[in-house]
Amino acid sequence: MNSIVTQRFIKCHNKLKEEGRVRSSRQFAISLEYLPQSLSEILKGRRDVTIELLRKAVETYKINPVYIYTGEGPMFMSEEDHKSFRVLTIVTNAQDDERIVHVPVPAQAGYASELSDPTFVQDLPTFTLPDYKYKVGTHRSFDVSGDSMEPTLFEGDKVICSFLEPTLWETSIKDNFVYVIVTRGDVLIKRVTNNVKKDKKLILTSDNDYYEPYPISIGDVREIWYVRAKISPFLPSPKNLQNMMRDEVRELQSTIGNQSHLIEKLHQTIEKLIISTNKS
Repeated sequence: MNSIVTQRFIKCHNKLKEEGRVRSSRQFAISLEYLPQSLSEILKGRRDVTIELLRKAVETYKINPVYIYTGEGPMFMSEEDHKSFRVLTIVTNAQDDERIVHVPVPAQAGYASELSDPTFVQDLPTFTLPDYKYKVGTHRSFDVSGDSMEPTLFEGDKVICSFLEPTLWETSIKDNFVYVIVTRGDVLIKRVTNNVKKDKKLILTSDNDYYEPYPISIGDVREIWYVRAKISPFLPSPKNLQNMMRDEVRELQSTIGNQSHLIEKLHQTIEKLIISTNKS
C-alpha cells in the first residue's frame, strides 16, 4: 500500500488532470523528466513517490508541500506563495542523520545561484559536530571572506549557522545579531536590523566602521541562517598574548597619566578662581 504522502501526491495528479492542466499521466511524467512507466507504478500503488519527483512537481505545478506532508492547507500554492517558496536541500549519512554542509568561498557565488539544483549542494563538503544542538535542525557553515566583520570575524574563519524558516523572518530575526544572508547572487555575513514588518527590508551592518550600513529588500533574499558559533584558524601565541597585554597596559598607563594631568590642571584652575574671588 502507498504511503500517505504518495496518496496525497496521486490526489494532486488526479486534480491536475480533472482541471485540464495536464492532458495525461504520460505528459505529466515527461514534464517532470520522469519515466511514464515509473509514474504508472506509483499511480497503481506499486511504489512510493520519490523526493526528487516531489521537488519537481512542487516547482512545476505549485503543488503545496505542506499539504503533501501534513494533509493541511490547499493542494496547490498561490502564485505569491510559490514565488517565496524554496526547496532546502539537505545531506544525510547512511543512518539518515543530517550532516552540516560547508560552503567555502569559491562555491558561494554558485551556491547563491544554484539553490534549486540539489546536486550542487550534495557535492559540497559535509561534517558533523559533537554538540547536541547541532544534531537538531538544519545547519550550514560558511567561510568568512574580506574584512567587513572585523574584529568579530576574520577572513578564514568559518561560521556555523542554523536555518531560519522564511515564515519566521518577520518575527524571529533579532536586531544586531549576526546572520548569513543568501541573496540571488551573493552570500553576505552581516549584523541585521529587522525592518521586514515596516518596509519589507533588512538593514545590513558591518562591524568594521569603514563600511556603511545598507538596506536590502526581503524579496531579494533566498535564505537566512542564524550564526551560532565560529571556527577560527587563528590562535595567538603566548608571545603575542604577552605583547597584547603589554600594549594594553601601556595604553592604560597613558590614559591614567592624561587624566591625572587634566585633574591637576583643573585643581590649579579652581585654586586660582578661589584666590580671585577672595581678593574681590
